[in-house]
Amino acid sequence: MWFRRDLRAQDNAALHHALRNCAQVHCVFVLDQEILDPLPRADRRVEFIRESLVALDEDLRKLAAQEHAGLIVRHAVARQEIPRLALSLGVESVFANHDYEPQAIERDAIVRGALADEGIALHTYKDHVVFERDEILTANGTPYGVFTPYRNAWLKKVDPYYLKPFPVQKHALALAQRPEPYRHPVPLLEAFGFETTNLTELRLPTGAAGGQQLFKEFLARMDHYHETRDFPGIKGPSYLGVHLRFGTVSIRQLAAAAHERADAASEGARVWLGELIWRDFYAQVLAHFPHVVTRSYKPEYDAIHWEHGKHADRLFAAWCEGRTGYPIVDAAMAQLNQTGYMHNRLRMIAASFLVKDLGIDWRRGERYFAAHLNDYDLASNNGGWQWSSSTGCDAQPYFRIFNPVSQSEKFDAEGRFIRRYLPSLARLPANALHAPWESDPETLLAAGVELGRDYPTPLVSHAEARETTLNRYAVVRKVDGQPAKPRKR
Repeated sequence: MWFRRDLRAQDNAALHHALRNCAQVHCVFVLDQEILDPLPRADRRVEFIRESLVALDEDLRKLAAQEHAGLIVRHAVARQEIPRLALSLGVESVFANHDYEPQAIERDAIVRGALADEGIALHTYKDHVVFERDEILTANGTPYGVFTPYRNAWLKKVDPYYLKPFPVQKHALALAQRPEPYRHPVPLLEAFGFETTNLTELRLPTGAAGGQQLFKEFLARMDHYHETRDFPGIKGPSYLGVHLRFGTVSIRQLAAAAHERADAASEGARVWLGELIWRDFYAQVLAHFPHVVTRSYKPEYDAIHWEHGKHADRLFAAWCEGRTGYPIVDAAMAQLNQTGYMHNRLRMIAASFLVKDLGIDWRRGERYFAAHLNDYDLASNNGGWQWSSSTGCDAQPYFRIFNPVSQSEKFDAEGRFIRRYLPSLARLPANALHAPWESDPETLLAAGVELGRDYPTPLVSHAEARETTLNRYAVVRKVDGQPAKPRKR
């Protein structure tokens, strides 16, 4: 059993099939050098994986009720190590769950070929999503490019069969003891070249137990999700993104609970289930339209001329470092940089600001999020950025441009979130916090704020940037329901 994005021993499709069909099952995880080597030496995601592997190893040994069962962890190139391990362990088959990202698909094809050369089969299963690839298509047999009809088709198709857990416990006797050379504990971070981060300080629970803890907490507030989800200063989201990313929680368990409550007329559950369906939607978009990894879903949008050169680099650096002069954007970036998490409403605001206020190519922002988000998932991150930049499927229209000040006033009215991440502005009254540059000198002085010293002045005027953006997007014709005409600057 080759674990990848599914670091749990319960309700695991591939593990279930391996245990049910085989007399003995060895459990393996490869710390893949091709993935890890380009990362910074202090990466919260790597630490999350390492801690979750420790938990998985313990869970497997408990399931097997054998001291020497558990997880074989290797630090190597996975496409080379899996065939080598398969031969060394003398197995007939390798089991794994599907991975939908292009590099992973290429890796799996190489592994499949290498195993086949040795007469070993590779069996893979759906586990990361509820519906994948071609399971939901239009009446014409084509993939959906608009979310609402996809969601309706998803809800029409789903039933208890698709959401039931895969039983593992009753087949656990097939878990094999590790051979003597492989009876090593999960290596410390330092052993494969990484350092500890602030993950412990953030109190982010890891492993399957951590995922269950967060889900239990969210169940108590799920019914109010629709009322709280947009406000970063309060505890509204589930915070399960990183657990979904690394499979320390089952998507089937989450969807089943939400679906049951939605059927019982819980509006919060209905809205949260919709968020889980968005995740499936973006996964099938990536599967059917892999060009989105590097290009716009809508080809016409690749004609947009983005800011470039040293000026663009300075704007981008200011956005990355939270120095735009717009408090809600800067607080959002501070949250990301300090914790690896960003509230979903803030992801939209920060992305819209980078693309439509600063005129920076959405791909630069996408890459920054990819490098810093704990819950980074290629399909969802790409889908979110293309939505914000209006280049993707079912994206917001190009002429819908978030006003960062009004967004701040609406979703952080009292400034609770801004004050937490921008302490230099903490003494400003709420009516001055969202646009400090508009405050009178007396208010700024009383709060100990000098613009340009304690907090930057705005990089751009939102009103002027909006006009520039409308002109920038004028190269697009009739893509968003109406022709785009250049406007005078």
